[in-house]
Amino acid sequence: MATSPDRAVAAAFSMQIILLGTMRRQTHKQIDILPPPSSARLHESLDETPFDLHEYLAQPEKQRGTVLYLAYGSNLSNETFRGKRGIKPLSQINVQVPSLRMTFDLPGLPYAEPCFANSGTRDPENDPPRTLSQTASSSEKSPLLGVGEQASGQGYHKDSWHKGLIGVVYECTPEDYAHIIATEGGGASYHDVLVECHPFASADPATPVLQDPTTPPFKAHTLFAPATSPGDVPKQGGRVQRPDMSYAQPSARYLKLITDGADELGLPYEYRDYLHAIHPYTITSAKQRMGSFIFLAIWAPIIMFIFTAGKMFQDEKGRSPPWWVQLVGAIFRAVWGSYDGFFEPLFGDGERSIPDGGDDARDDTKSRGERRRGGMLGLSQEVDPEKARLVDVR
Repeated sequence: MATSPDRAVAAAFSMQIILLGTMRRQTHKQIDILPPPSSARLHESLDETPFDLHEYLAQPEKQRGTVLYLAYGSNLSNETFRGKRGIKPLSQINVQVPSLRMTFDLPGLPYAEPCFANSGTRDPENDPPRTLSQTASSSEKSPLLGVGEQASGQGYHKDSWHKGLIGVVYECTPEDYAHIIATEGGGASYHDVLVECHPFASADPATPVLQDPTTPPFKAHTLFAPATSPGDVPKQGGRVQRPDMSYAQPSARYLKLITDGADELGLPYEYRDYLHAIHPYTITSAKQRMGSFIFLAIWAPIIMFIFTAGKMFQDEKGRSPPWWVQLVGAIFRAVWGSYDGFFEPLFGDGERSIPDGGDDARDDTKSRGERRRGGMLGLSQEVDPEKARLVDVR
């Protein structure tokens, strides 16, 4: 069951990849599109069960076998997956996952990386595509959650994709999957979940994505940072998630990793258009710019230090000791506590572009103070029941 440090550490290790990546010069080259996994390996996956990540890492490598790993966020990008993470997949196949949806609800770093990609469960029967009449009646200032694109196709809504999660399944060696786990917090940050994936019927990216895929499914593992389940008492002062999980906008840099990866992999044009329509977080005022400078001057060196020092405490499989995981989680919660309690009221929004009358505007009935209450350090905000169900299926 997820505890308060879980999502903090998940976001913190995402931040590690981002910050360390900015310190390296990347050599961009055309990636090799690998052949798909064998039919026998895909059929074999139907009998698999989710891993206990710590038990998986404790097994001898020869007992683990290859892993089919579903990537959907920045791991779509060659720069991240094969570059920063150093993964060398054995095979790959583009897929549609009807039971999941991509979200941007994993908190990052205010003013710089407000949020990261995550996944949540999806009910296909109750998640139909938005009709023209629905979108035409939607105001530009409608709340983010549940609003479709404008009828013109120009509207912004990061939750507007309604055809399931689109991504790529990599077949990885046990060593590489263990490294993926290590770079995502050593198994302390995420749960392993197993989901049904459908290959695309056509390799032509111009082919429309079906609402209900018809190709035979196989199963793949993915890592998921869940919210606290209903009825759970939050530990250490609160649940590590924002009160409005659809509020924050990802950075332009982070979005570019995802869109570049979608282009490199040849994902459907329809899905790429959706990704390119997502508006990134943009600083639009002098106060925000000043707040960003002060906030990052205080916290960025601390975050860089804990990840640099953290390597000294990792074991041979990249796992951090529990006390270090707790420390990282506490620091990350302090980051957001300082933002909620001081920086946001004084310097302005570090999660979402200030409304300017365009598509990013939001007619939010809650004040900033109401949004802050129950945030990273609060107690009684509503829980995303979809993510709770995803945890329960383990």
